[in-house]
Amino acid sequence: MNIRESELPGIGCKFEAITKENEKLAIIIHDDGRRELYHFDSDHEESVSSVTLSDSEARKVASILGGMVYKPKALETIEMAFDGLMIEWYKVEQGAPVVQKTIGDLSIRNSYNVTIIAVLKSNMKKLITPGSDSVIEVGDTLVISGERQEVKKFINELLRRKGDS
Repeated sequence: MNIRESELPGIGCKFEAITKENEKLAIIIHDDGRRELYHFDSDHEESVSSVTLSDSEARKVASILGGMVYKPKALETIEMAFDGLMIEWYKVEQGAPVVQKTIGDLSIRNSYNVTIIAVLKSNMKKLITPGSDSVIEVGDTLVISGERQEVKKFINELLRRKGDS
């Protein structure tokens, strides 16, 4: 599938794709996080359906489509090759134990066997491969990689407000 990307100044970014079955999809990601998904007729001229998703809804749908919720049987060999590796996005909640601590202070790799591969700060600043001196704040979205059980344990113990499960 070829995906064509184009910037929409003042709006965001648009992605257009033609599937193997010759169906056209367009996805618009707005600067405010909203996503719009359009499905086109067989001539690829007119949109026949559309869906608008909030940022969190889009991430949930993406995790479903990406196989993080249900793994089709055909993908078992791929998961075996990656030995259960997953990538999860999670927004740090108010009152979470990680707030105002550095990645190094928390010894995340040693204690949880997960890696924070990126941080999207609440001011939209991106930290790709953040260092041990990177401070985690409320509202930061962390991109975490590791094995499923370990990522879930890390999220439950450090990223959620104390008392939530």
